[in-house]
Amino acid sequence: MDSSSFDTKSAVIEARGLTKAYSDLRRGQFVALDGLSFSAHQGEVYGLLGPNGAGKTTALRILSTVLQPTSGSATITGFDVVTQPEMVRHHIGFMSANTAVYDRMTAWEMVEYFGRLYGMEEEQLRERMEGLFDRLQMQNIRDLLGAKMSTGMKQKVSIARAIVHDPPVLIFDEATSGLDVLVARALLDTVAELRDMGKCIVFSTHIMREAERLCDRVAIMHQGSILAEGTLDELHQSYGRRDLEDLFFDLIAGQEVAQAAR
Repeated sequence: MDSSSFDTKSAVIEARGLTKAYSDLRRGQFVALDGLSFSAHQGEVYGLLGPNGAGKTTALRILSTVLQPTSGSATITGFDVVTQPEMVRHHIGFMSANTAVYDRMTAWEMVEYFGRLYGMEEEQLRERMEGLFDRLQMQNIRDLLGAKMSTGMKQKVSIARAIVHDPPVLIFDEATSGLDVLVARALLDTVAELRDMGKCIVFSTHIMREAERLCDRVAIMHQGSILAEGTLDELHQSYGRRDLEDLFFDLIAGQEVAQAAR
């Protein structure tokens, strides 16, 4: 997908100068995000790539209204994440590798519970859930308790509850971490389908092959900042590296060498 087809006026997510700093007794002021800015659009998967500690999760928690930024701003579908958090939550679905599935609830009960949290009417919710359980091939586990589910089953439930209210924006934070190859592949296929349905998706990962397969644009992060951003073709033209993993390591290593020399 050509990034020139995206224009900032149509951006669904706008992050501008996001900074998050913490006070640490041993290290003093610790900056987890340092002026992060990006935009993402309808029908696009925007990848946040970086090693552990790069700031990906902090950024996504701010977008999800779980954390407030120290400075900067972010909007989702025009709603401010700090001043209009309830409206933001109604327009997003969030999923991570740590999304909990409750042992004593069935798949149907869990998805239904989250639909009710979003204020969906009973008939609308039931119709939506039937469609989701069909599309995600979950009818055979609708009455299965969370305690008896496999990892793949739990991932399906997590996806269903994240999209039951049909949000325009979906946030996946290291969602394939710890999954076996088959389950991870199925999750990536689902993300691609959601993108094709017009969803705006932010997908964080440290697995370069996932990003190459799925993302329309990527931002390579290191210590809270973006080192490079663009489509894979744009990054290749700018840095002369066809392989994203090679580019990633070159940028991170270069940054660490530069910091060590200061």
